[in-house]
Amino acid sequence: MTGIRLRGMTWDHPRGYDPMVACSALYQERNGVEIVWEKRSLQDFESFPVEELARRYDLIVIDHPHAGQVAREGCLYPLDQPGFSSERRAMLSGSVGLSYHSYVFDGRLWALPLDAATQVQAFRPDLIERAPETWEEVLELARAGRIVLPLRAPHSLMCVMTLAANLGWLPGREGEEFIPRAIGEAVVTQLAALARHLDERCFSFDPIAALDLLAESPDLACCPLVYGYVNYAHAGFRAHRLAFADIPCLGSSGPLGSVLGGTGLAVSARSAQPEAALKFAYWITSGEIQRGPYIAAGGQPGHGEAWLDDIADQAANGFYSRTRATLEGAMLRPRHDGYMDFQDKAARLIAEGLLARTSARAIVEDVNRVARETRSKHQG
Repeated sequence: MTGIRLRGMTWDHPRGYDPMVACSALYQERNGVEIVWEKRSLQDFESFPVEELARRYDLIVIDHPHAGQVAREGCLYPLDQPGFSSERRAMLSGSVGLSYHSYVFDGRLWALPLDAATQVQAFRPDLIERAPETWEEVLELARAGRIVLPLRAPHSLMCVMTLAANLGWLPGREGEEFIPRAIGEAVVTQLAALARHLDERCFSFDPIAALDLLAESPDLACCPLVYGYVNYAHAGFRAHRLAFADIPCLGSSGPLGSVLGGTGLAVSARSAQPEAALKFAYWITSGEIQRGPYIAAGGQPGHGEAWLDDIADQAANGFYSRTRATLEGAMLRPRHDGYMDFQDKAARLIAEGLLARTSARAIVEDVNRVARETRSKHQG
């Protein structure tokens, strides 16, 4: 395959970009295939249409809630191709939680688990002895002005979904109603109690901005719901090293229900070199590469072999072992065609409502209304 040149698109953070560049350089040495990576903002990663990216790139790092949309559009190359059965079996057995399953939709595999993540919590071990274990402990820290929380869309919705699922409900699973009024109001009431004590900048923060501030602040001690970023657990990445832990519980069943995140590596159906792209995708998501050069370059692996690596865990101050229970108990977001439209609109309504101190009932009614409207639009 010497002389082949592929283009890839990932997201703009050392965790998303650096391991792709480093592993691609190694792959080129071994196989003669060059892969040039570009990057886009986290906001674009969470919302930009995959179909548009598929016109320009051979390899695309995606978020699993796009699965229903990409299945309808046919813009991605199905990865369950003959010749890779043993690799898929190994990947499935090594899946961290539902990471592998999150990219299976309508019986086809649309991406390979590249990076595993879910909402966990981050804290400053130099400022507090341990992470809070209950939501009431989180509220106590908030009253003291020590909490930061990313509430920019879609993360306000992710917080609602995680807390609702921690109480035992899986949002959006039955009919047109996204969440029952009683549990929705209970969860939004808890978030509103927290939001009253937050800096208003939190409503413009994504996880990267929240973690950056937490790592620099002399006062902030905890971010109770945030997608985990292993980089911040490494010494020297920021001014202060962060520690990570399982989510604080609102319910009584332990750290269950966190909303799964992470990323998958997809191949464009419009690629002129789909076989070359496919081989690289399986190579970089294999256990051997994930626990070796991928982690060494600052990646957060999607393969369980890397999550169980003691050396990697020690270097990351226990990041993998201290958040694994939350990741194993994480839930999948809805992935039907139209969900991404709902996610953006609902998250904005929640954030605006919390900021304006709108009643919990009104916020939940708005979210359920948007769920009905978007489902009707995309089913029609």
